[in-house]
Amino acid sequence: MTQTLPLTTRSRATTAARFAGMALLGSWLLAASAQVSLPMWPVPATLQSLVVLLLGALGGPAAGFAAVAAYLAQGLAGLPVFANGAAGPAALLGPTGGYLIGFALAAWLAGFARGQGFVRQAVVLLAAHLLLFVPGLAWLAGYVGPARAFEVGFLLFVPGTLVKTALALALLRALARR
Repeated sequence: MTQTLPLTTRSRATTAARFAGMALLGSWLLAASAQVSLPMWPVPATLQSLVVLLLGALGGPAAGFAAVAAYLAQGLAGLPVFANGAAGPAALLGPTGGYLIGFALAAWLAGFARGQGFVRQAVVLLAAHLLLFVPGLAWLAGYVGPARAFEVGFLLFVPGTLVKTALALALLRALARR
């Protein structure tokens, strides 16, 4: 005779498996977006921030954070998931390490755009996108100094930040209509 789990336990197990699966899928999307790169020094321009915003906004704060955490764990373990195939602890400790950590914060904050109206979603997504620059610039300043970090780690990215934030908002709104 086989023993079955009570429905509530089975539901929790299914929910946890779904959450883990979505986090893993999100981490793979983030890894793919890292390979779409304009090689700039010291921080490459990628599609990662667009995906980070969508992971949070579509999945919610916990799922977005979990997807980025899984991505960071994969990279730390040596899988070539970071921009231009970088991997390992050296990638996290290099000039872009702060941005990688900032992705987790941005995905978490972007999660609060979920289910909101247009204006609130726009504000949350822009704030989330800007939030990833905080640890990014702080970390990069240790390599190139604060003024140079602001120039090459933020100012050069402002146009792309605005475009990717607008694109994330448009995609989020289009998916909400479905």
